Amino acid sequence: MSLPNLKYFNLSVKDNVLIIAFDDPEEKVNTLNLKMTNEFHQIMDIIDNDDNIKATVFTSGKADNFIVGADIKMIKEFKTKEDVVKTSKEGHELFKRIEKHKKPSVAAINGPCLGGGLEVALSCHYRLASDSSKTILGLPEVMLGLLPGGGGTQRLPKLIGIQKALDMMLTGKNIKPAKAKKMGLVDDVVCPESLEKIAVQVAQKLASGTMKIKRWKAKGKDKVLEDNFAGRALVFNQAKSMVLKKTGGLYPAPLKILEAVKAGVNSGAKKGYEAEADLFGDLAMTRESKSLISLFEGQTSLKKNRYGSPENKPDWIGVIGGGLMGSGISLVNIQKGIKTRLKDLSQESLGKSEKYVWGALNKRVKRRAMSSFERDKVFSSLTTQTDWSVFEKCPLVIEAVFEDLSLKQHILEEFEKIAPEDCVFASNTSALPIKQIAAVSKRPENVLGMHYFSPVEKMPLLEIIVTDKTSDRAASLAVEMGMKQGKTVIVVNDGPGFYTTRILAPLTDEAAIIALEGTDLHHINNIMKDFGFPVGPITLCDEVGLDVAMHIAKDLKKALGERICSAPSELIDDLVKNNMNGRKSGKGFFLYNETKSSNPLTKIFKGSGKEINPAALKIVRENRIELKGPQCSDEELQKRIAYRMINESALCLQEKIIKNPVDGDIGAVFGLGFPPTFGGPFRYLDLIGAQSFLNDMKKFEDRYGERFKVAKIIEDYAKENKKFHD
Repeated sequence: MSLPNLKYFNLSVKDNVLIIAFDDPEEKVNTLNLKMTNEFHQIMDIIDNDDNIKATVFTSGKADNFIVGADIKMIKEFKTKEDVVKTSKEGHELFKRIEKHKKPSVAAINGPCLGGGLEVALSCHYRLASDSSKTILGLPEVMLGLLPGGGGTQRLPKLIGIQKALDMMLTGKNIKPAKAKKMGLVDDVVCPESLEKIAVQVAQKLASGTMKIKRWKAKGKDKVLEDNFAGRALVFNQAKSMVLKKTGGLYPAPLKILEAVKAGVNSGAKKGYEAEADLFGDLAMTRESKSLISLFEGQTSLKKNRYGSPENKPDWIGVIGGGLMGSGISLVNIQKGIKTRLKDLSQESLGKSEKYVWGALNKRVKRRAMSSFERDKVFSSLTTQTDWSVFEKCPLVIEAVFEDLSLKQHILEEFEKIAPEDCVFASNTSALPIKQIAAVSKRPENVLGMHYFSPVEKMPLLEIIVTDKTSDRAASLAVEMGMKQGKTVIVVNDGPGFYTTRILAPLTDEAAIIALEGTDLHHINNIMKDFGFPVGPITLCDEVGLDVAMHIAKDLKKALGERICSAPSELIDDLVKNNMNGRKSGKGFFLYNETKSSNPLTKIFKGSGKEINPAALKIVRENRIELKGPQCSDEELQKRIAYRMINESALCLQEKIIKNPVDGDIGAVFGLGFPPTFGGPFRYLDLIGAQSFLNDMKKFEDRYGERFKVAKIIEDYAKENKKFHD
């Protein structure tokens, strides 16, 4: 049997089974793109016309991935909705050739099988997955503001049921092989070494009719809900309510997914596929999708260490400080296979840290995300101690003590007495200048900052801060470690507040000023959540800690002036003096652990949340400031708060604190919750135009003063009609 040589597929025949291996020679991972369409149809023609081929196996020529999805570059290149719809329909026809073929097909999945890759597998008659730790299945298109456009919204509900299918598509979650088999997503799970062999055997049995496929069927409660129109209506209504509650209606993709699935299950396959293609076309043209795709590309670009791979990669690191941050860093380390020695002055503190780490791991066991054996093995990678023993061989130490300059300097001096000359010292700080910490160092080239965000195990960003003396070797090692921890890493230059803390300060400052002008605290939170932030700025202050916010504000005001912090300091000072430090003390602007107040003035008038602290409300009113001009609309309030953050981001680029707009967008979104649907502060500027932003800022400056003085770089971009991103 003569087989053609193809660019994107490797073909072979074994025992009358055609093995089709996806293998894009230009990429490390397989993605679906228009370039391979003709070859795909050519293969299907061979299957149609060659009687010696009795069945097919779809697999991958890559060692560790099946197909990771559609090519993002292809999606970005679409100019019109019609182009997108046409491509989706072509995909439908191609995958239907697999699904409707009389000759059975088997998908042999090893490694990530995501998006379009899973849609290929869904069109096959049988699915085998390897039990490799790298094998995951999912439809993550919602994370890019899209829906599965290759038939996923139609095939998945039929295969595993509407409720489980919606859960997968609306969350974009990854499914591991064992769970995939249990829910009916795959038919069997085998070891990677025997995957292809068993796939061929299954294909032969299906072709000969000696094997019957068992499929998931709705039973009990699922049957009541999914096998009739009224039950399905309840499922879709509940799903829609959940989506609106979680997204605030700011993300169109989840609602379009519901619409596409609903069309298929209620009106039949033809209407369903038509709806999927049409809605996919709508979403691909949205601002939200373009923004989310830009963030995905930004994250992907940061997976490469710009300083190069370090020569010696450590197999263990040290952490100093057993508080919340040190515990979180230690937890992340050992979960990623990084052996960690945690040092603190007292056994009591170390005991609390061990309890924190064990509790987090144990929660994963209860959720069945890991076994008790795996928990014990991971936990054994953490060693705690009160002395400096073994640290004389430490390749990298992360200091995570309280935000106090003299304390951090003292620890650095003590550590350098015993540390090897090439050991990198990283300070976890949100605002203290690294240059000041390094001032006491004998080897400042080894000193940098690693700013983690709380809680460390949940927040994706790591901000690494380098000084003019930090060596590339030290930076390379820190970036490598951050990536190994699973973090999205940005590298910024040293300066007051670095990048993230510096741009957060004016946002919370403006929110405080608006509160002092008389706007309700809940209203401030709600309008910023409507803008797209996950939490409101007043709640954020409570989460950060008002005592921490007070220290940061004072330091930044000394360094950068009232442009950063214009609100009267008495407000936060009075709250802190009265032990109203936020969530950690049980009360800040809102009440947390205390009994709810009966004061009607503290009640929430919109949405859900905590009650306003009456004592805090009293302090706000005592520090009331005069509103300049007429009452602002909600849109003006949103702009006042968000635009100060955006303007400060531009100043950081202008002053070379950040290296490029991509780092600025990633830092703001993944570190501070800037609305992902806008893609970050620089994407936002491109969206509305530098001139429009400039016009609004000048109006605000005329009314409110210097804190709204626009960055020169924005003025320059407005004059030249330039964008920050191509």
